[in-house]
Amino acid sequence: MSTIITTVAVSLAAFLLGGAIVFFARLFTATKRLKDAQQQNEQIIEEARAKQKEILLEAKEESIKARAQLEAEYKETREELKKQERRLTQKEENLERKIDGAERRERNLTNKEKEAEAARLQLENLKKRRLEDLEKIATISTEEAKQLLLKEIEKELQEETSRRVHEFEIKLKDESQEKAKKVLALAIQRCATEVVPETTVSVVPLPSDDMKGRLIGREGRNIRALEQATGVDLIIDDTPQAVTISSFDPVRREIARLALNKLILDGRIHPARIEEVVEKARNEVDNTIRTEGEKAAYETGVPGLHPELVKLLGRLKYRTSYGQNVLAHSMEVAHLAGALAAEIGGDAQISRKSGLLHDLGKAVTQDIEGPHAQVGSDLVAQWDKTPGVAQAVGEHHGEATTESVMGFIVGTADAISGARPGARREAWEQYIKRLESLESIANSFEGVEKSFAIQAGREVRIMVKPESVDDLGAIRLSRDIVKKIEETLRYPGQIKVTVIRETRAVDYAK
Repeated sequence: MSTIITTVAVSLAAFLLGGAIVFFARLFTATKRLKDAQQQNEQIIEEARAKQKEILLEAKEESIKARAQLEAEYKETREELKKQERRLTQKEENLERKIDGAERRERNLTNKEKEAEAARLQLENLKKRRLEDLEKIATISTEEAKQLLLKEIEKELQEETSRRVHEFEIKLKDESQEKAKKVLALAIQRCATEVVPETTVSVVPLPSDDMKGRLIGREGRNIRALEQATGVDLIIDDTPQAVTISSFDPVRREIARLALNKLILDGRIHPARIEEVVEKARNEVDNTIRTEGEKAAYETGVPGLHPELVKLLGRLKYRTSYGQNVLAHSMEVAHLAGALAAEIGGDAQISRKSGLLHDLGKAVTQDIEGPHAQVGSDLVAQWDKTPGVAQAVGEHHGEATTESVMGFIVGTADAISGARPGARREAWEQYIKRLESLESIANSFEGVEKSFAIQAGREVRIMVKPESVDDLGAIRLSRDIVKKIEETLRYPGQIKVTVIRETRAVDYAK
């Protein structure tokens, strides 16, 4: 038992001694670390103090430099402010001097205005007195004198304006006529065409008068079948060995003529055979129309036309205008338009195409309502997209406002082709009607004594009353008559208007 106690005591003493040793060892280690840490702290503090001194020295040096720089800038700014102050002082002195001068001038102007106002009042008083004196002398008022003066001035201005306009018109006409004659002469010389009169009826010769009875048939069935199939009137009269085909449609008339010739040559004439032959003739005419359209386009140098335009163009072969073949007229206009465009520097190719197609509307005017120029313009616009062609076709006849150069060219070429000698023929009644219309228009103007339409309506000579129309009034009268003729009548070419004023002084010696 004592041994155990002793062992426990020894173990406890050893444990306590070991713990004390460990405690003091750790305490020694901690004390040493604390000293090392204090030494490091002191070293860091010393280094920080040294750096602080260096920073303070650098800051002090920077402060001294900044202060010196600020002092230098301050001196410069102060000198600049002094200079500006001196300049402002000089400007202020100059401004004061100018203000003084302006005030003096203002006082002088005020005095002059007062003097001018006084002079104006004096002049007005003098003017009033003079006007009163003039009114007493002239026995008319100021307003009446003004009206008389204005009338005189208006009359003088009107006479001067008319005289100047007349002089300018004469000069312009001389220059334009010379240039126009040259251009038209060159264009006409380059285009030579034939005179081809045509009629609206066709005469078919017969081998004998016995053929008339066969054409009529039993109870007229053959002639009715032929007229029904072709849409024409077949006139069988006492004309020996001939029958007449009448129709306003030239294509139908041509189909009937071809069919009738074929029936006469064949000898077999009955309704079924008539329908068969008419159908063949219609196909033949269609082929001819297409061939003639292509031929016209080729001869005028207008390739690439749409087939529908070629077909319509070929139909013009069977149309006439005042006895002139429309297809030949269109080809002539195409050549003339191309020549005119070449002379004035325009597009000859487009001009030729516009001239060739300008009367295309006449091919369908019996089917479509409206002026042929507008109808043709719509057709060309539908089938041809060349710029300017449709517009020129629509403007060539004066039914629409002519705005394009191409419209003027085509219109001029159309007038040349239609007005040249031998191109067209007109009925005697139309000539008489035109003469009466021209004289009626001329006589409708005030101051006209007599009028005479001469040269088949190409010229009107007008005698005026000299006491009613003066020389300048005659010029104005001719211009007014021309304008009314252009607005009222339709005619090919141009009409010359001549106004004649004659003054006679007659006295007798006794």
